[in-house]
Amino acid sequence: MKIWLREHRFAFTDALRKLVKTPGSFAFNVLVVAIALALPIAGLTLLENIRPVTQQLAVEPEISLFLALDTPAAQASALASGIRSTLPDASKKSRIEFIPRAQALEALKEKSGLADALATLGQNPLPDAYIIRLSNIDASAVDALAERLKALPGVETVQVDSAWVKRLAAMLQVMRLALLLLAVTLAVVVMAVVFNTVRLQVLTQCEEIAVSRLIGATDAFIHRPFYYTGAMLGLCAGALALGAVALALQPLNAAIAEFARLYASEFRLAALDLSITLQLLAVSAALGLFGATLSVRRHLARLP
Repeated sequence: MKIWLREHRFAFTDALRKLVKTPGSFAFNVLVVAIALALPIAGLTLLENIRPVTQQLAVEPEISLFLALDTPAAQASALASGIRSTLPDASKKSRIEFIPRAQALEALKEKSGLADALATLGQNPLPDAYIIRLSNIDASAVDALAERLKALPGVETVQVDSAWVKRLAAMLQVMRLALLLLAVTLAVVVMAVVFNTVRLQVLTQCEEIAVSRLIGATDAFIHRPFYYTGAMLGLCAGALALGAVALALQPLNAAIAEFARLYASEFRLAALDLSITLQLLAVSAALGLFGATLSVRRHLARLP
């Protein structure tokens, strides 16, 4: 175990020594890789900030029934039993709320500030309504249920109010897929940069490698410093990309705050939490290590 640790310590210090000799080249490669990593990291940051907001939205399907204006009050209030019997057995515990037209008018006056304009109408233009908050029902069955509810006596309009939630979920799924494709594409770019960087190091150290082989160095001993070089390149680039994205959130939040204030919201973009940050650093280091592995095995095998 001590021998294994000593060999890896030697490989790490050797890789670090060679990087210190060419800091400009290493810094430029880190910058190139960091730019490639910053795009998927920024997209992941955006999705992670949107996810809690979408989780707070009501995802239970909700159906609104609007009755005809000439429906008698007794018939409107008695319709609840008919609605309950129309629901599937698994959804019998769904919440059904009856909103009389008078109550709806008062709520509209309070929220809209149009009390004077509504008073000029002379009569209440709003119908009686039911709001049904469904539970234990598949999203695919909501539309069929809405059609059955529309056939109830006195029902004039049926509106599925949570359809926009489905559209939002579909849009987020598309964004996740697009981010995944972008991340895969840029991961290939990262590995290509590391591959080329290690290739140049192998070519410049070919005489040193040849001497090491003559004195009995194994391939594993020769490969290790290049592996550490690739891993350090990926790790430093990942850290730089995460730092750049975190700094970019400050001016973005200043602009978002003005926009969110118009909607009485305090939404802000927050940096990724520690666990995700560590995972991204591990992934970036792994990409660098994988690119270095491919390069070393390909080019060292060609050396005499």
